[in-house]
Amino acid sequence: MMNFVVKTIANAGALAVAVWLLDKITLTGDSTGKKIGTLIIVALLFGLVNFLVKPLVKLLSLPLLILTLGLFTLVVNALMLLLTSWLADKLDLSFHVDGFWTAVLGGLIISVVSWALHVVLPDGD
Repeated sequence: MMNFVVKTIANAGALAVAVWLLDKITLTGDSTGKKIGTLIIVALLFGLVNFLVKPLVKLLSLPLLILTLGLFTLVVNALMLLLTSWLADKLDLSFHVDGFWTAVLGGLIISVVSWALHVVLPDGD
């Protein structure tokens, strides 16, 4: 359970960095508390998308992953971020990613920051 909480916090932190660095990834809210709550819900949603959808997409795109020596993973990460944005819109959450190239850069930022936070934060084992 502690591992799940740490991963959710790391995802929320990585999403917050992407929102802070990129103008076309937006998170709106009336107060800081609502923004943090929305960020945690979006982090949970992002984790769910990465757990359920990403393995299937990676399996189906395996020839492209091999052909591009793994660089197609950037596209897969961008698609997962765009799917999270779409789902957040359907759930009436105030998180939005505007455009594919913003999603590529956002996915790259989220991957790097999430990795760094997983190194720093305890894993609960």
